[in-house]
Amino acid sequence: MNVAFSKPWTVEQFLAWADTQEGHYEFDGIQPVAMTGGTARHNRITLNTHAALRSRLRGTQCSFFGQDLGVKTIGDAIRYPDALVTCTRFPETEKLAPDVRVVFEVLSAESGRRDRIQKAREYGAVPSILHYIIVESAGVGLFVLHRQRGDDAWTALTLTGDDTLSLPEIGVEIPVAEFYEDMDFGDTAAGG
Repeated sequence: MNVAFSKPWTVEQFLAWADTQEGHYEFDGIQPVAMTGGTARHNRITLNTHAALRSRLRGTQCSFFGQDLGVKTIGDAIRYPDALVTCTRFPETEKLAPDVRVVFEVLSAESGRRDRIQKAREYGAVPSILHYIIVESAGVGLFVLHRQRGDDAWTALTLTGDDTLSLPEIGVEIPVAEFYEDMDFGDTAAGG
């Protein structure tokens, strides 16, 4: 059996190629990986996250960005989190965010394992990332991984609807319920 092998893509090749695609892709360091479409619930939680960050970061040195700005993680892997915060100014033509401090991923049925395990490992390899927040979409709740600057180990914290997410490194506090505004989980809501 003959198997054709191709060279791994470079970051530059991936970024140039991704600009021409209609779909959304991440880069595993070797090749593009297609991202699945989200649900209305995923989209609403993401928009609520953006609104919460925008209102709190306005007038500060920190800025939030959405899914169109990448984060370089382990090796040449590139992830596109649902939201990220950086406090470093950089040219608006850049495709990768520098010095990311906070990352948000909204879970979907398809992304749960990847977000909880693989991305936690990858974001943990980026020294500037101090908070990785996994936002549940099947019910109300956050799984927060955080660490001190210079520390490699994550500390885990779970928050429910009555709690407040504290991000002191960027001077922000967000009630967990705010991530879920205008949402009705019916009997599926968990933790608040």
